[in-house]
Amino acid sequence: MEKSKNKSYGTLFVIATPIGNLKDITFRAIETLAMVDWIGCEDTRHSIHLLHHYGINKPLISVHDHNEQQRKIQLLKKLQQGKNGALISDAGTPLISDPGYHLVSYLRENGIEVVPIPGVSALITALSAAGMATDKFSFEGFLPAKKQKKTTNLESLKEEPRTMVFYESPHRFVETLQVMQSLFGEGRYVSVAKELTKQFERFVAGTFIEVIAEFTENPDWVRGEFVIIVQGAVVIAESADYQALMHVLIKQNLPVKQISAIIAEKYGVKKKEIYQLVLEIKARN
Repeated sequence: MEKSKNKSYGTLFVIATPIGNLKDITFRAIETLAMVDWIGCEDTRHSIHLLHHYGINKPLISVHDHNEQQRKIQLLKKLQQGKNGALISDAGTPLISDPGYHLVSYLRENGIEVVPIPGVSALITALSAAGMATDKFSFEGFLPAKKQKKTTNLESLKEEPRTMVFYESPHRFVETLQVMQSLFGEGRYVSVAKELTKQFERFVAGTFIEVIAEFTENPDWVRGEFVIIVQGAVVIAESADYQALMHVLIKQNLPVKQISAIIAEKYGVKKKEIYQLVLEIKARN
């Protein structure tokens, strides 16, 4: 249970910063960074460029995965002395696949007010332009580095009906797509966003087999940070008429796109979902 907040204590502001384009920052974020007494950040060498760009000169304190447990005690003392502080990450919204959870939890338990200053998040930025369902989605963050653990993790998501969002680094990116394809099926729809808001921003979308082919043919694209958005598993109510028609059309060797269009129109379902289902049926036969 949180302790009641002490009005003499300082406040920690959790501030979202740009993920690429330095203009993607709010006026409120700049004003707050200029107002606080100190700024906690993942990498002081990285964050100083953003702060200098906006003419902000404040003491920087490193807060990363390896020192967060020790830093939280130090920063609590500063806040208890009435000093206001800010927490930023290298890019985007702090705590979203970035350090900060232990610090924020500890400070709230000790009566410190924590105020979020909203802004950019890579997962929301990518999701907004992916062309997939956004009413419900699951953020999975970074998958385990080891292939076996990664496979086990993804195996548990095979039947997940919500759109799934993952982060991935360049040196594991292609392997991750290949593992996903083997478990989710080559016909599952996927959208990959890379270098969001930067000069070489790129979206590549299609079935797994199509997207993997694109990156195989263009190995120079495998750079920067990636957001992988995967269509959820298609859940369609069983229907004897529905199944019968689908199998008849498949046996007639009609193109998958044509089958998808016919069934989507007759049963009022999305073409993308039918497209994926037809590919999965054809792969099993």
